[in-house]
Amino acid sequence: MVVLAVTWVAKAGRDGDVPTIFAKLTEESRKEPGCLMYQVHRHKTDRRRFFIYEQYKDDAALEAHRATTHFLQYARKDLPKIADRIEGHLYEPLG
Repeated sequence: MVVLAVTWVAKAGRDGDVPTIFAKLTEESRKEPGCLMYQVHRHKTDRRRFFIYEQYKDDAALEAHRATTHFLQYARKDLPKIADRIEGHLYEPLG
């Protein structure tokens, strides 16, 4: 399994638009055969900050996700117009 943890911050005044894009991305990503979990979180006090926790079967499944039409549209094209990707880290489980 491979885990991806990503943080996005909405641009000023756009924090209300970000959840709409994440909803579309979540719905489509969860349909992928190699996606084990795709969950978007919103910070409790900083409403502009979003955290995405993703689990994939393996590296190939993550690469397949990154090549999907929905990822290219929402994560690469639409989301960067209204939010900034602050960090993204790959993890693998211990044991």
